[in-house]
Amino acid sequence: MKHSILKFSILCGLLFFFSNQWAKAQGIIGTWYNQEKTAKVQIYEAKDDHFYGKIVWLKEPNENGKPKVDKNNTDKAKQSTPLMNLLVLKHFKKKSETQYEGGTIYDPKNGKTYDCKMTLKGDKLDIRGYVKITLIGRTSTWTRAN
Repeated sequence: MKHSILKFSILCGLLFFFSNQWAKAQGIIGTWYNQEKTAKVQIYEAKDDHFYGKIVWLKEPNENGKPKVDKNNTDKAKQSTPLMNLLVLKHFKKKSETQYEGGTIYDPKNGKTYDCKMTLKGDKLDIRGYVKITLIGRTSTWTRAN
């Protein structure tokens, strides 16, 4: 019985270690739930060595029987753009194994774009949107969707 418990404990420890290593190796690439779990954003690396993210799933994709659009965008010409596949993360550069900086995040709830940095913490991603300096901002935590 003691040996079974010991083997089980070692196995659990190894699984945790390797899953954490896998998440680090994968970096931010993948699909993430936003903090409210109302959307999924797919983050990918483009040919320009920058990282981008687009909305690929919405908990409530329709409004009044039609696909939701970017109605709060300050640019009137973009207010009819569908939220699905909307690019919300742009131009991030990898600074370290866990830090991604120099990008912007677009918030379709208010139609504003903010400077942004991202910090990978295992299967969590801290997204900090800010105005000019990081002290003036807000952090939301996203979770890996798959």
